[in-house]
Amino acid sequence: MGYSLRSPGRLRSIPSPVRPPGGPVSDTDARSPSLRPTRQRRAITDALAAASDFQSAQEIHDSVRQGGDKVGLATVYRTLQAMADAGDVDVRHNPAGEATYRRCSSSHHHHLVCRLCGRTVEITGSAVERWAHAIADEHGFSEVSHTVELVGLCAECAARAARA
Repeated sequence: MGYSLRSPGRLRSIPSPVRPPGGPVSDTDARSPSLRPTRQRRAITDALAAASDFQSAQEIHDSVRQGGDKVGLATVYRTLQAMADAGDVDVRHNPAGEATYRRCSSSHHHHLVCRLCGRTVEITGSAVERWAHAIADEHGFSEVSHTVELVGLCAECAARAARA
């Protein structure tokens, strides 16, 4: 199932394979048949698992190289794209338009995104799920998927804005 990337600052969420949230990272996390387990891909996956927020391909590349692994930037981009296609990572464009990546949970989820700092929190929303199914049923649609992104100010940015 493919989705197109949206405008800068928007998040792309793809249903991902079953994996326990925060569970161990394994060579099989990238479900793409073209991604056979290699030392370089394992290093990229480990770097993503260690990151707490979205990172660019360049930042991931730097992290992998600092860990002592020799991985080309093109390999990082190819691996990240395959992981995005497999649903192992969320992809978000930062304000400069650069794609950034973060491991996502295995269950269907939505996002709260701070419009100032970009902090992103995964959330579940049963009311949204019921609403989406009701609207689909009302219009005769089936097998409907959706992505919900709520954008606002995180507590830290709101406090900074109030002090300014």
